[in-house]
Amino acid sequence: MTDVRERQLTGAVGRVGAVVCAVVLGLGHVVTGYLILVAWTIEPDGSWDRQAVTNSDFAAGFGLALSVVTALLTLWFVKAEWLRTWWFAIPTVLAAAAILRLTFLAPVL
Repeated sequence: MTDVRERQLTGAVGRVGAVVCAVVLGLGHVVTGYLILVAWTIEPDGSWDRQAVTNSDFAAGFGLALSVVTALLTLWFVKAEWLRTWWFAIPTVLAAAAILRLTFLAPVL
């Protein structure tokens, strides 16, 4: 009889944990996505506008760092079995977008 109660409690705690983890990661992904969006929308006004290139690089670099942090949080949450493995797709896509902006598709003066 106590086994059933413990399993039900674990199930409820697991659902609450999954919701909390999803909210934390969701907020992290929104901030990361915003930074990468900013990095992609910044274009230099001319050959003299080095500040725009610097701003784009900073936003993409900071977005890449945040995507690594969210990927590590995702790893922790998946190992705890609160979330499923498909949550790794979001920080992977965001990191790829940041890396592309920093390397091949960087703004050119």
